[in-house]
Amino acid sequence: MRPGEERPVEGGACASLSELELLKLRASECIDEAAERLGALSRAIWSEPELAYEEHHAHGVLTRFFESEPPAGSWAVQPHYQLATAFRAEWGPPWGLAALRPLHLGFLCEYDALPGIGHACGHNLIAEVGAAAALGVRGALEGLPGPPLPVKVIVLGTPAEEDGGGKIDLIEAGAFKNLDVVFMAHPSQENAAYLPDVAEHDVTVKYYGKASHAAAYPWEGLNALDAAVLAYNNLSVLRQQMKPTWRVHEIKGGAHDYYNVLPNKSLWKAYVENGKKLGIDFISEDAMLSGPSGSTDFGNVTFVVPGIHPYFYIGTNALNHTEQYTEAAGSPEAQFHALRTAKVLAMTALDVIFKPELLERIREDFKLKLQEEEYLNTVE
Repeated sequence: MRPGEERPVEGGACASLSELELLKLRASECIDEAAERLGALSRAIWSEPELAYEEHHAHGVLTRFFESEPPAGSWAVQPHYQLATAFRAEWGPPWGLAALRPLHLGFLCEYDALPGIGHACGHNLIAEVGAAAALGVRGALEGLPGPPLPVKVIVLGTPAEEDGGGKIDLIEAGAFKNLDVVFMAHPSQENAAYLPDVAEHDVTVKYYGKASHAAAYPWEGLNALDAAVLAYNNLSVLRQQMKPTWRVHEIKGGAHDYYNVLPNKSLWKAYVENGKKLGIDFISEDAMLSGPSGSTDFGNVTFVVPGIHPYFYIGTNALNHTEQYTEAAGSPEAQFHALRTAKVLAMTALDVIFKPELLERIREDFKLKLQEEEYLNTVE
């Protein structure tokens, strides 16, 4: 019997839950069983915040977590994967279907912090959710004789989201090359399957001055500092007339450009359907599409592989990148919301595995969005 078929019971009636729904329940149970370990993982990252590309403690905590997950050795872990603080953990049961290419599902973990205020964007929770969802999918699959296709569950540790763009480094190194669908979730003030994270492009402007004697002949000089200050002040004043979706920030030297996140409607609809089963109250689609958001290097990922980047409430109305949000990200209350979100990601991943028509729609959405983006970039 395949998941999705009704389970027959005595008397010829059908069970109230399909096999797929039972697998989703098993995934949730596995996450609950690992809740203490997952909470400890999150607290260990939260208690020692590290900046971009310097997340050595978080890298060690996460790789040890997967190396020690019972039974020992069930996850193939590659520390320092392409980057010093990135990692890859992979699980795939021997279903004897070597002739078929496995479906590669990726779960992403972020774990860098912000200068001075620690995990004010809740990346410790992102790491926990990615790890928990992967454990849930594994727990649901490991006792089966085999799904329609063999599956590999892959966890990627992706450093430096706040500054630098670790996912972009990993894209360029080929880390996303064979993934079919990727999943992650980000803490916020509400539950949303998608928010229009916008592109962020760095522009570098250099000012060259000319030295002269400040007392004897100052008119011979060119003051580069004054030029830079005037440019900053004019841009600051210009913000008053900018459209709500426009953003101008300080220049980050050497950073990658962040692309806008391409929405995948088939994925987000499956996510919302599963989330409602667990009691999540999502904002409306109109609010979702018009709501302000930030920027993320996950946007670049959505240009190479279909993915979902939902947002989840953690029990506070505090804004990200504040000290209040740092406190909330390390609170016990956030654990309920984070683990519930992980369950929804795992349930959605199971839909992708056992509903071939959904996977086909996800791939079609991905292709159409890429074509649309290419068209918009050629028509100015």
